[in-house]
Amino acid sequence: MKYSHLKIALFGNIYQTSKNQYVANVINKLKSLDVKICMEERFAAFVLQNFDIQLDNVETFSQLKRCSADVAISIGGDGTFLGTAAMVGSSNIPILGINTGRLGFLADVSPEAIDTSLQKLCEGDYVVEKRKALAVMKDGVLSSFHPYALNEVAVLKHDNSSLIEIATYINDNYLTTYLADGLIVSTPTGSTGYSLSVGGPILVPQSGTFCIAPIAPHSLSVRPVVVRDDVDIRLEVHSRTQKFLLACDGRSESLPNSTVISIQCAPHTIKVIKIEHKHFFETLRDKLMWGADQRY
Repeated sequence: MKYSHLKIALFGNIYQTSKNQYVANVINKLKSLDVKICMEERFAAFVLQNFDIQLDNVETFSQLKRCSADVAISIGGDGTFLGTAAMVGSSNIPILGINTGRLGFLADVSPEAIDTSLQKLCEGDYVVEKRKALAVMKDGVLSSFHPYALNEVAVLKHDNSSLIEIATYINDNYLTTYLADGLIVSTPTGSTGYSLSVGGPILVPQSGTFCIAPIAPHSLSVRPVVVRDDVDIRLEVHSRTQKFLLACDGRSESLPNSTVISIQCAPHTIKVIKIEHKHFFETLRDKLMWGADQRY
């Protein structure tokens, strides 16, 4: 059967050749299904340089909106998926993640399942999960650097061993001033990432919540706080170096102390395609090896 009405945009990891050994499988399978293929231009250049893959009749693009894709496919780990989500933005295009990385909460199609998963994708045999994202504002204006984050937004100390102070307000109500290495605001999707590593709770994807988790706080009594996702979170930072880092899904920029950061629920969701739809709890048991005998 031909699926030439479908147009699929490909994104991938352009830094680690060993993790892209399955790129040829994806491209060849899509060609056999007779779908239209377009590729992010840096990824296309990487593939041409490092693999013996023919990209005839494959379009390239720098901005996703220019290729009018129906579906985006991310080939890599969760980091690659987050980069894909950043480019998809508010376009409403669903994303399928093929995992060539390690854990893979977002990119959860295993390499051995590429053929069957792409077949099901083209047949429409999948479900779509809507994941909420964070909108990031600097001094009341939507950030031009990385305006949205699917996993988390973090403020971090810059290049000094001294802690930073982060005065935190929820809907203009003062919460506390954190004295720490930094502070993470995570979505339920990001609760199994950076936030989890600093002791934050795991949030069920559709729970309608965000988590505020300090990084190495000065006081042991300080603990993560879970808030509703319809609040406005305002962060006012003070650092001895007069600057701090703002990181959105791992992409960071340096900002002066005077910059006020506001974080809200984004006006759009990111659509995540699931081929083999598992309950979130099953995914947790699988990815985090709950109940597994760690001796083997």
